[in-house]
Amino acid sequence: MSSVESSGPPPPPPGHDLLTGRTAVITAAAGTGIGGATARRFLEEGASVVLGDAHASRLAHVVAGLAGEFGADRVAGTPCDVTDEARVAALLDLAEERHGTLDVLVNNAGLGGTAELADMTDDQWHRVLDTTLTGTFRCTRAALRRMRARGTGGAVVNNASVLGWRAQRGQAHYAAAKAGVMALTRCAALEAADHGVRVNAVAPSLAAHPHLARVTTPGLLERLAEREAFGRAAEPWEIANVIVFLASDYSSYMTGETVAVSSQRA
Repeated sequence: MSSVESSGPPPPPPGHDLLTGRTAVITAAAGTGIGGATARRFLEEGASVVLGDAHASRLAHVVAGLAGEFGADRVAGTPCDVTDEARVAALLDLAEERHGTLDVLVNNAGLGGTAELADMTDDQWHRVLDTTLTGTFRCTRAALRRMRARGTGGAVVNNASVLGWRAQRGQAHYAAAKAGVMALTRCAALEAADHGVRVNAVAPSLAAHPHLARVTTPGLLERLAEREAFGRAAEPWEIANVIVFLASDYSSYMTGETVAVSSQRA
């Protein structure tokens, strides 16, 4: 541990009805990561949520649990692989069928991996780019078409990463995809502004959850945590709080921005 010792995260804040009456679609929302935390925080802020995830059984479990806690009328889900345009359309259709509207899209789906560039295969490169960048494009395109036709505005929040700015060995494909998400956010925001739709992104540095622990090594996670000013990784709900802000009226003048959710020291 560095000289900065972690005192642990604060408790999550209570909801303040920041999203009451709104319908949000959240991709990759099953499990214990940022997507699942975002679904919970949106519900706590009064929104209805429609969740997508490529893992059908895990999604069903999460939907059932949240529906039991917040009400079945406010929680729905359908399996969605963001590399499949038909499944993306079905996810957004479900939101409109259940609630008659689509107010917020959170593009959380992404795929990582570790490979040195010289040893990286075309398949490794394409799998990460197709899910992380092209999947964000597919979902954003579908949502903007619907929001534009409805004419009542909306918000899109993309999950980028500080690796879109910073270098890390073995992450060329993931970093390139996240930098692409940032560029996509900026360009989409200019076009969407004509229709009252805001498009922003968050760029987390390190968020701790069990899935991340399974796909990396404890030593690496410890080293990354040591770079953080608070000496710990963020809790997923701490990232979700910023997503709530970007989806809410509190960020009404922000569009095309990428907000770093990081405590990294310079």
